[in-house]
Amino acid sequence: MSKIRRMTGEHMVASKQVSPHAFSVVEVDYANVDGTRSAMKTGWREAEGFSLTYLPFISRAVVDALGEFGHLNASVGTGELVVHGHVDLGIAVDLDYHGLLVPVIRDAAGKSVGDLARAINDLATRARSRKLSPDDVGGATFTVSNNGSAGSVLTMPIINQPQVAILSTDAIVEKPVVAREADGTRTVVIHPVGALAMSWDHRAFDGAYAAGFLSRVKQILESEDWSSRF
Repeated sequence: MSKIRRMTGEHMVASKQVSPHAFSVVEVDYANVDGTRSAMKTGWREAEGFSLTYLPFISRAVVDALGEFGHLNASVGTGELVVHGHVDLGIAVDLDYHGLLVPVIRDAAGKSVGDLARAINDLATRARSRKLSPDDVGGATFTVSNNGSAGSVLTMPIINQPQVAILSTDAIVEKPVVAREADGTRTVVIHPVGALAMSWDHRAFDGAYAAGFLSRVKQILESEDWSSRF
């Protein structure tokens, strides 16, 4: 095993030994996000040089929801839950199947969707070219793992210690969904749909709190005016 493979393995084993892992999932309809993303993606790529993916929208919704469910933006101390007053968002980056790094977007709460998109692209690019600095890794308060980019439809990630939760963004695919029209009638339409799956530390909170957080993330993604968040 390579050094990074050994270190990752040791970190994952320690996490399983320390945290009683529980698992919750919601399914998100991304049609609302897609309305803004589709309108912007061509101009965005021409201006920025990289694609506008779903990940910065999800990241912004997660940061918003963490502001309401602070016990997820925390770590477990000795007989106490240490709730952080800032959000340093970790983004797990696969190193072309040779390992995993989690660079960090500092003070993510103050960043727009566009800012987050640029930060994610920059950190992922520098991670894969081995150009991250020590300040770019470590100290995240919550982590997002983008397994959907590899096609996974449901992933149970392992918590990145000393955090108390990690969110997996799984594959977004077209599915038939029931839509309610303005007059109250229902129709079946094709929308982009995907799961958000979260492993969480049962020492820090219970299932209702975890479900409340995920439901809030889902609500933000499905109802936010995303064109105003850039």
